[in-house]
Amino acid sequence: MHVDLLGIWGRCMSEISAYGGLFLAALVAATILPAQSEAVLAALIASGKYPVWALVMVASVGNVLGSVINWVLGLFVERFRHKRWFPVSEAGLSRAQGWYSRFGYWSLLAAWVPIIGDPLTVVAGVMREKFWRFLLLVSIGKVGRYLAIAGLISLW
Repeated sequence: MHVDLLGIWGRCMSEISAYGGLFLAALVAATILPAQSEAVLAALIASGKYPVWALVMVASVGNVLGSVINWVLGLFVERFRHKRWFPVSEAGLSRAQGWYSRFGYWSLLAAWVPIIGDPLTVVAGVMREKFWRFLLLVSIGKVGRYLAIAGLISLW
């Protein structure tokens, strides 16, 4: 019996690279850094090499974890709001807090939306949103988005 250890190793590394790359793309995409995880997910689904459910799960966990990082940053950001180097103006932060107060925690369902979603998760931390509610609503929105993308790609 011949065992192709190099072939097994190569396939293993390929899978680790695919899932790890997707996880990192999704994590970074959820922070305030610019990144696109949807394209990575679409490419991996289109390749047909990986189970769609696993790809959706990995992307979702990475993206939600990135939002949790934003929420934690929001918990501590106010102590620096009066520093000259602070990246958001006093008026901008107050406006964001007012917006969050007006629309409330249900707005976290839109955490997946480009441009507004990432700052929204930071503001949720500033506003001391309960973690369990934050995690639930952000997860619903982000998993829903990846399921929709996976469904569209699979139909295509």
